[in-house]
Amino acid sequence: MGELSRIGIALDSDLLERFDHSIEKSGYTNRSEAFRDLIRDRLVREATASPAATVVGTVTLIFNHHAHGITERLTEAQHAHHDLVVSTSHAHLDHDSCLEVLIVHGKAGRVQHFADILIGLKGVQHGRLVMTVPTHALDAADEHTHEHEHSHDHPHKHSS
Repeated sequence: MGELSRIGIALDSDLLERFDHSIEKSGYTNRSEAFRDLIRDRLVREATASPAATVVGTVTLIFNHHAHGITERLTEAQHAHHDLVVSTSHAHLDHDSCLEVLIVHGKAGRVQHFADILIGLKGVQHGRLVMTVPTHALDAADEHTHEHEHSHDHPHKHSS
């Protein structure tokens, strides 16, 4: 983390009151941490929006294991995209329903496509992809932007 900078913002009193109530319920001890988290969340959303961005994430699936062929189709899709799958976890929720969580890593466009395939399989009742980037990736994005602001002599690391 770099040097702290202080800023001032103007907010509608009602909006600030609602925000304070919300962050209090969430366990924040001060507004600054809540604002930092909101800013980080926006930066992560922007970073993961690029199909070429390297991301990590989870694909969460709820499916009826009695649905014809669902287990085999899930397995086939995971094998076809084995380079994206870091780990899987499977839990039996009740007589009919299973929960499967996949930890994924790769380029955002490929991860999104893979998640869409899994979520779209017949028998999957609900699915969700959550992607994020490691903090150092956000820092690298800042360095990349910084590079174009002025010329300087130190090198920047770029991932391919």
